[in-house]
Amino acid sequence: MRIRAAIAVPAASAAVACLLLTAQQGQAATADQARPVRCAEKSLTVRAKAVPGEPTVLRVGVTHRGAGACVVDRVPTVTFGDLDGAALPTPQGGTGTYRLAPGQTAYADVRTIGDPADPEARRVDTVTVAASAAHWGRSFTAARLGTGKHVLVWEPVTTWWQPTRAAADRAIGLSR
Repeated sequence: MRIRAAIAVPAASAAVACLLLTAQQGQAATADQARPVRCAEKSLTVRAKAVPGEPTVLRVGVTHRGAGACVVDRVPTVTFGDLDGAALPTPQGGTGTYRLAPGQTAYADVRTIGDPADPEARRVDTVTVAASAAHWGRSFTAARLGTGKHVLVWEPVTTWWQPTRAAADRAIGLSR
């Protein structure tokens, strides 16, 4: 009897553990299926242009052309020519994701410099915008952006993705 009990108790415990693990895995699979996947870069169209009358503010947009919902980083990754670093999120705390439905466009504004007369200003020929840090992004020349020969840069900031252009403008401090 002792031998049977010694075998039966561990076998019963193992069976219960398997049932619990299977139930938890099934619940995890359901949660993963409900959560949108990261957007593939090839399913996104990225645009950027200086805000009319505001050459130090760029309006960027990303449109999802895929079939199902997906997510991008909460804040676009915006880099400037060969300078190190990227625009910092405003407000801070830019980690997380932003959900894009098929055909949906999200907008963000980037202030490249606070004061164009700042002696610390750097000049770059291109700005690269990516919807997620893992993406290569798309580069835009200063002429294509509408900022002149160069883009002036010093302590740049970017808003989180917003559902409308107006919301992005308000988030950066433009009154439109």
